[in-house]
Amino acid sequence: MAARSHPTARQIRLGTELRKLREAAGLKAREVAAFLNSSSAQMSQIEAGTAAVSAERIRRLAAHYACADKAFVDALAAMAGDRTRGWWGEYRGVLPQVNLDVAEAEHHATFLHEVVITYVPGLLQTPDYARAVFRYMRPELSESELAPRVEHRMRRRTVIEGDAPTPYETVIHEFALRVRVADRQTSMSQLHLILDEIEKGHATVRVIPTDQDGFAGADASMMYMGGPVLKLDTGLLDAPTGTLFIDEEAHLNRLRTLFRKVEGASLDPTASRDFIHRLSKEL
Repeated sequence: MAARSHPTARQIRLGTELRKLREAAGLKAREVAAFLNSSSAQMSQIEAGTAAVSAERIRRLAAHYACADKAFVDALAAMAGDRTRGWWGEYRGVLPQVNLDVAEAEHHATFLHEVVITYVPGLLQTPDYARAVFRYMRPELSESELAPRVEHRMRRRTVIEGDAPTPYETVIHEFALRVRVADRQTSMSQLHLILDEIEKGHATVRVIPTDQDGFAGADASMMYMGGPVLKLDTGLLDAPTGTLFIDEEAHLNRLRTLFRKVEGASLDPTASRDFIHRLSKEL
């Protein structure tokens, strides 16, 4: 089978977890390759996510590595056997791969926790709001490049609105709710959409008012995605160089702690809903 030239973030994560298991067992790639009657080059490709690996081979490797975490091994095998062709695949070659990776990660998440400080979360944006953000951040984009980005962002919402919605909790700073990325009507429509999603049970929203004591997390924006097991949780951070997928346990622990701290500095969901309602009346 030919090596993948552009593995997805999910494929890379699977390879990364297999590498971690091998290293924890104290084995070299060449030793494992010999065990599988394979080559060191193929092992490198598997661990880089550029070559496919079967569920059966993953179980053989886990046994060879003396990994006794059955739930974790089952989850890795399920990842290897997954052949989901999600809607995001329609944008391959149209949008950057990271856009597809984010949608795929959201699709497979068992829950979604998000903290946003400067913008309304992408999963709750209206088309006009998203368009204004994209235009500001990427003024060089033509309409033909802008339109699929807005469409893709709107379709991501199916993860919280579909037949089997993923539990979604977000903490939003008051600044993000007040700032006018476009005009008054766009801001009003955006607040009404958030209230509608709350009412329908699609999102649990908490607000951090600007006068709230105990919040010093101006750079706290993040997405935390639950995996089928704790070891396969994933974090997302926006950085100047692009979106970063986080999988190291120490970093994931920090993100879990960060979410709890930010959540603790926010209003409860009922008070947050009322807060957003008051803001909509002020516009």
